[in-house]
Amino acid sequence: MEQKTQSVKANGIRFSVNDNGKEIGRAYLYIMNNDLHDQPFGLLEDVFIDDGYRSKGIASHLVQDILKTAKDKQCYKLIATSRMSRPKVHELYKHLGFKERGYEFRVDFV
Repeated sequence: MEQKTQSVKANGIRFSVNDNGKEIGRAYLYIMNNDLHDQPFGLLEDVFIDDGYRSKGIASHLVQDILKTAKDKQCYKLIATSRMSRPKVHELYKHLGFKERGYEFRVDFV
């Protein structure tokens, strides 16, 4: 039995929202491929809105832009993860059409 590794490419897109020259929000979309599907999938990561700008619809617009971009890039799915301690984020994702699909397992190295 032989195990092989090979590098695969992923494309990252950084989205940001600014107010008077100050960045008040950001998120990342990573687009990747695997051998199971002809189309790529997207990973939504690091959605952040500055405390003073929360609950104003900024995150909704930001994530909607990312959904549109993932669809335009022909992703067959978009994955978003969130800590269990963030129920407001979970409600936002559900409101925008995301469905709960399981668990996230993680190993932290730092």
